Amino acid sequence: MDRSQFFAAVRTSVFGGSLSQLQVNGIEAILDGCAAEQVADIRHIAYILATPMIETGGTYQPIVENLNYSAQGLARTFGKYFSSKDAAAYAKQPQKIANRAYANRMGNGDEASGDGWRYRGRGYCQITGHDNYAKFARLLGVDLVGNPDLALRPDIAGKVIVVGMRDGLFTGKALRDYFTGGSSDWVNARKIINGLDRAADIARYGKLFDAALQDAA
Repeated sequence: MDRSQFFAAVRTSVFGGSLSQLQVNGIEAILDGCAAEQVADIRHIAYILATPMIETGGTYQPIVENLNYSAQGLARTFGKYFSSKDAAAYAKQPQKIANRAYANRMGNGDEASGDGWRYRGRGYCQITGHDNYAKFARLLGVDLVGNPDLALRPDIAGKVIVVGMRDGLFTGKALRDYFTGGSSDWVNARKIINGLDRAADIARYGKLFDAALQDAA
C-alpha cells in the first residue's frame, strides 16, 4: 500500500483537511499491527481504523478510562455496584470508584486489592480487568499484568485492537462475522466492541477508510 496516498486521501475524506502528526502516528501503529498480524482484508483494516474515531475521539492516541464520575453518573453507569449513599461518598474519586466498581470480577481481587484501578481501561479500544490484561499478555508476549500501562504504548495498543477485533476477544463477535466474501455489514460490526453505540458513525468512517485503502492498494 502507498501510505502517502492513503494519508492524503483520509486527510480530506475523514479528517476534514487537517491531520496531526500524533494522529498519523496512531494510524501508523494500527496499520503496522494489521501487517504484523496478517490482517489482509481491506474491509477489516478499514473497520479497525474507523473504531478509534469514536473510542479515542479521533485523536488516535491510546487513552485511559475516565472514571471521574459524579454521584449521578455513578448511578447511571455503575448503579449495580453503588447505592445512592455510596455514590455520594465515592463521587469524583476515580481510584476509589474503579476499585469498587471492578472488584471481584474480571479476575480482579476485592476492593482493597487495588486491582480495579490497576486494570482499568486502556488502549485504542479499552481492555479492562486482570483477566483481559492477562489474555492479551499471553497473546502478545508482553507483561501487561505486571505493567498495565504498556497498553498505552501505540505499538502494543495497535496490536491489541487488531487481534481483539480480528479474533472476537472483546465481545465474542469478530470481524469475520460481519465481513464475508459476499457481504459487508458496516453497521452491525459495531457489536465487536460495544453494542450499536455510534454504529452508524463508525460505519460511515469505515467506508471512507475502505475507499482510501482501496485507492492506495
